[in-house]
Amino acid sequence: MANQSKKNTTASTTSSKSAMEKFKTEVASELGVNLKDGYNGNLSSKEAGSIGGEMVKRMVKERKNQMK
Repeated sequence: MANQSKKNTTASTTSSKSAMEKFKTEVASELGVNLKDGYNGNLSSKEAGSIGGEMVKRMVKERKNQMK
């Protein structure tokens, strides 16, 4: 039983990571920041921060809309 639970958790985590990667790519594209697959160590702090900040802003807005 515990093994099945672990499989479900792993699948859920993989799905969540994939969704966040897609979200990050979409936001970066809209902001005009060029992301590559994999490592993006060439981004400036400003570029990386703008992506993360916009992602949080949108997630908070969505959560507030769900609570209404």
